[in-house]
Amino acid sequence: MKKFLAIIAIASFAVACNNSSEAKDTADSANAVIDSTVNAVQDSIGVVADSAKATIDSTANAVVDSLKK
Repeated sequence: MKKFLAIIAIASFAVACNNSSEAKDTADSANAVIDSTVNAVQDSIGVVADSAKATIDSTANAVVDSLKK
């Protein structure tokens, strides 16, 4: 009976350690997805800001040119 209890204890320890390892992998992959999403949003905001700046600059240049005439 002691051998059986020892085998059960070892098996439960192995299962418990295995599950914690899988949880860390899942958390790491979730963090990677969040990081890539944040980077994509930041890039998108940067592109929109650059586009808006270019539009404002071209409009300002047009106004200055029309005032010179």
